[in-house]
Formats: sequence, C-alpha cells, structure tokens
Amino acid sequence: MLPSLFKSTTLESLEQTISFAERRHAILASNIANMDTPDYQTRDLSVDDFQSSLKDLIAVQKREADESPTMRFSVLQESEPSTNAIAREQAVQNVHDAMRQVVYNDGSNDNLELQATQAAKNKSMHEVAITLLRSQFKALQMAISESVNV
Repeated sequence: MLPSLFKSTTLESLEQTISFAERRHAILASNIANMDTPDYQTRDLSVDDFQSSLKDLIAVQKREADESPTMRFSVLQESEPSTNAIAREQAVQNVHDAMRQVVYNDGSNDNLELQATQAAKNKSMHEVAITLLRSQFKALQMAISESVNV
C-alpha cells in the first residue's frame, strides 16, 4: 500500500460525502417522481449509518497520523499491510456499504413536503462538501505555486 498525501487530509472524507449526497439525491428525486404511483414505497439512504461509518474512517485516519506523523508522506511502499492500513480499508469499506444500504420506509408518513425537505437538506450537505473541497484544493494550489494570488 502506497501512502498518499491525499489520504492524510480531509479530501477523502469530502469525496465520500459528495458521493453519498449524489446517490441520496437520486433516490429522493425518484421518491418525488413516484409519489402518486400506487403501492410505491419511498426509499432513502441512512444518513446516520453513513455518518457513523465516516466518523470511523476519520478516527482511523487520525490514529494513523498520530502514530506515524513522519511516515505519512513517505513514498516507500510497505512490504506488508499494517494493522492501521487494514483498519483504514475496513473503514472505507463501511462508508461504501452505508452508501449502498437502502432503507425502506413503510410509506405511511412520507409526503411530498417531507421528501422535498430531505432533498433540500441533502443539497445543503452536498454544497458544504463541495465548498470545503474547493477550499482544500485552493490551499494545495497556493502551496504548490508558493503564492497567495491563485
């Protein structure tokens, strides 16, 4: 496993958040489009499961950074995966699993207003992640160019 500069920052977490928001938006849009379809049951991705998985991923990344701060940017390849690398891969897999797990509601209390509210919240989460990601890339670009005028 090759350590990466990008794995030691928030970029991966933001990428996962953006991906989750995009998948959830498609499901919420489908719910709204099928609101009048007989026997249609609304679906949703579990935000709580995703956030829990993402929190675990961040904890693994922090533990890696605390245990070996000088090795984070090393370009040497490890001969065997460390326990941190295995824990990190599991945390990433849990985030991906949370994005795939569709939770079916009974449909009895879902209405158009609720779906529109969920879509608006999801849009806000996506926009915040995009804004933070842009900020991270701008900081990297300034560091690379050694200039504040980027």
